[in-house]
Amino acid sequence: MAKKSREALSEEEKRPITKTTLKKLLGIFKFLAPYKSTFIIGLICLMLSSVMLMAFPFFAGKLLDVASGKSVPYFNSINTIALLLMGILVVQSIFSFTRVYTFAIVSERSLADVRNAVYKKIIWLPLTFFDNRRVGELTSRITSDVVILQDTFTVTLAELIRQVLTLIIGIGVIFYFAPKLTVFMLLTFPAIILLALVFGKAIRKFSKQVQDTLAEANVIVEESLQAITVVKAYTNEWFEANRYKKALDHVIDIALRSARYRGLFISFVIFALFGGIVAVVWYGATLVQSGEITIGDLLSFVLYTTFIGGSIAGLGDIYAQIQRSIGASERMLEIIEQNDEKEDPVHPLKLKGDISFNEVSFSYPSRADYQVLHKLNLRIQSGEKVALIGQSGSGKSTIINLLMRFYPLSQGKIVVDGLDNTSYNLTAYRNNIGVVPQEVILFGGTIQENIAYGKPGASEAEVIAAARKANAYEFIERFPDGLQTMVGERGVKLSGGQRQRIAIARAILRDPAILILDEATSSLDAESEVLVQEALEKLMEGRTTLIIAHRLSTIRKVDRIFVIKEGKLAETGSHAELSQQQNGIYSNLLKLQLQ
Repeated sequence: MAKKSREALSEEEKRPITKTTLKKLLGIFKFLAPYKSTFIIGLICLMLSSVMLMAFPFFAGKLLDVASGKSVPYFNSINTIALLLMGILVVQSIFSFTRVYTFAIVSERSLADVRNAVYKKIIWLPLTFFDNRRVGELTSRITSDVVILQDTFTVTLAELIRQVLTLIIGIGVIFYFAPKLTVFMLLTFPAIILLALVFGKAIRKFSKQVQDTLAEANVIVEESLQAITVVKAYTNEWFEANRYKKALDHVIDIALRSARYRGLFISFVIFALFGGIVAVVWYGATLVQSGEITIGDLLSFVLYTTFIGGSIAGLGDIYAQIQRSIGASERMLEIIEQNDEKEDPVHPLKLKGDISFNEVSFSYPSRADYQVLHKLNLRIQSGEKVALIGQSGSGKSTIINLLMRFYPLSQGKIVVDGLDNTSYNLTAYRNNIGVVPQEVILFGGTIQENIAYGKPGASEAEVIAAARKANAYEFIERFPDGLQTMVGERGVKLSGGQRQRIAIARAILRDPAILILDEATSSLDAESEVLVQEALEKLMEGRTTLIIAHRLSTIRKVDRIFVIKEGKLAETGSHAELSQQQNGIYSNLLKLQLQ
C-alpha cells in the first residue's frame, strides 16, 4: 500500500508534456494577465541580455586576432575591443537586473493571486469535497505547488527562453564563420546525447528503487515504534531488528548498483566532454594551419560551443521542471474548477426556527451504498427545545449536518419556516444557526477574537456582554491580559470548561434563531459542568434548540425527546412520557445509565 502511494506521488510530481497538459499549465498563466506590461518588459530585457551575452565570444575572438597582428575592420586596437567587451558586460548587467526585478514583481504578485484564489475556493467548497481530501494535501496545494510554479515563472521560463536563444544564435554564428568546424562538432552530438540518455534512465531507475526500499525500511521503524508495547509483549525485539537489517541490506545492494552506473556516467561525461573539446580544437587547429579560419575565430568557436553545451545540458533540467509545473498546475486547477457554495450577499435573514423533516432519506456521497436516514419525518416548533438520542451511527449527527446544509439531500426535503431550506441564500441561512460542539475549536488568537468570531466586527462591549452571559468573563478577568489573552493553538492554554464557555459566548454573540448543542458538557468536571449548564440555559432562552445527547441526565428539562434508531424516528415524547414506557428504547437506555 505504501509503495503504491509513493508511486502515485512520483507520477503526480512529473507529468508528460503533451498538448493537453500544456493547456493546463497555460491555464495558470492567466494569473499573469494583470501584470502583462511588466512581464513584457522583463521578456524584452531577457532577450536583449541574452543577445548581448552572445556577442561576447565574437569580440573576444576579435581581441585575440588584433593581438596576433590580424587586421579587423572597425577595430584596430585591443584597447578599443577591451572597452567594447566591458561595455557589453555593463549593458548586459543592466538588462539582467531589470529582467530579474520585473520577473520578481510579476511572479510574487501573480502567485499571491493564485494562493488567494485557491484558498478562497477551498474555503467555499462544500463538505463533500473535504470528505475525500486530507488537510495536508490541501495545504500542499497552496505551499509546495505554488513554490513549483514560482520557480517556473521566475527561473524556468527565463532559462527556457535564454537557452533556446543561446542555441539558435550560437549555432547560427559558428556556422557562419566556421561551417566545417560546426558540422564536425554537431556530428559528435548524437552519440554523446544517446549514451547520456541511456545512463540517465538507468540512474533514475536505481535512484527511485533506493528511495522506495528506504521508505519500506522506514515503515518498519515507524510500525514497530508505534506498536512498541506489542513488540515487547511478544518479545519480538530481535525479530524487528533483523527485519530492519534485511531491509537496509537491500537498500545497500541497490545503492551500490546505482553508484556503479553513476561512476560510469561521470567517467563517460568527463571523457566525452574533454574528448569532444580535444577533437574540436584539433580539427580547428588544422583549419587555422590551412588558413581557413583565424585563431580568434577558433577561440570564439570554443566559447560559443561551451555556451551551446551548457544550454543543451540546461534544457534537460528545464524539461523536468516543466513536467513538475504541469503537475502542480493540474492539481491547483482541479481545485479552482470545483463547484463551490459561494453565493452573492443578500439582505439579512431572520428565521423563527420552525423545522420539519419530510420523508428525508440520505446516504453520504463517500458511502453511497449505505443509507443513514430512511424516510425520516419529524417536526420541531419555533422556540422548542428537543433532544436527539440514539446509538452511535443511528443518524443524529447526520440530521444536524443536513439541517446545516452541509450535504445535499438524497430524497425528501427539510422545511424551515414554511420554505424548503435550499430556497434560502446559504450564507444568510447559516447565519441563523449557532453551534456549540462537544470538541470546541478555538483559533490561535486572543480570547476577544475567538468570541467575536461569532459576529465579525463586534465591539468590545458586545464581546464582554456575551462573555458575562456565558459565565466566562469571571475567569477572563483573572488573566493579566484579559480579553487580549492568547489562547494558544486550538485553545491549548485554556481548560475544557473555559473553552466551552468561550464557544457559548461566541454563539450568544451570534444570536441565532436555531441552536445546536452537541453534548457540550460530556467531558467536563462537576464544577465546570454546572457553570457551562447555567450558560447553556441562558443561551437556549427563546431559541429553537436541538441537543445531541449521550448522557440522558442532561436532557430531562427539554420539551421533547426524539429517539433515533437505524435512521428512523423510533420514539418521541417528553422525559416523563418516555421513561414510563415498558421496554421502550429510551426507558431501557435510562435504566442502563442509572445502573
